[in-house]
Amino acid sequence: MKRTLLIFLIIFIVMQFIQTDKTNPKVDKNIEIKASEEVMKIFKTACYDCHSNETVYPWYSNIAPFSWVVSNHINEGRKALNFSTWENYSDEEKKEHLKDIYRTVYASMPLQSYLWIHDDAILTKEQRTLIRDWTGVRPK
Repeated sequence: MKRTLLIFLIIFIVMQFIQTDKTNPKVDKNIEIKASEEVMKIFKTACYDCHSNETVYPWYSNIAPFSWVVSNHINEGRKALNFSTWENYSDEEKKEHLKDIYRTVYASMPLQSYLWIHDDAILTKEQRTLIRDWTGVRPK
């Protein structure tokens, strides 16, 4: 039993040497998404950590293997939608992103795993409706 615990401890320590990049790309406010103050507050509280270049890395993002999961979520989130580069999207891409926001704000965003530690990102029904209305998408 002691040997097994020692092996796990050694593996855990070695894992700490495999760090992820936590550098936020530079933000150009000219190409950032524009919305009302109320919508921007919601985005910054519930979305920006994964969907912008303004990620605030939590303390556990320094501990492997959690750091790997956090880094993967951020990379995938930015790849799917990056509010910091909104104006670089074509009009067609913006329409698609707005449809995605409309659909996911009630279905799957923010991620449940994110909400476990970020209580302030839990959206009320009113906030979700406000975001949906902001997208301008009308259901068929």
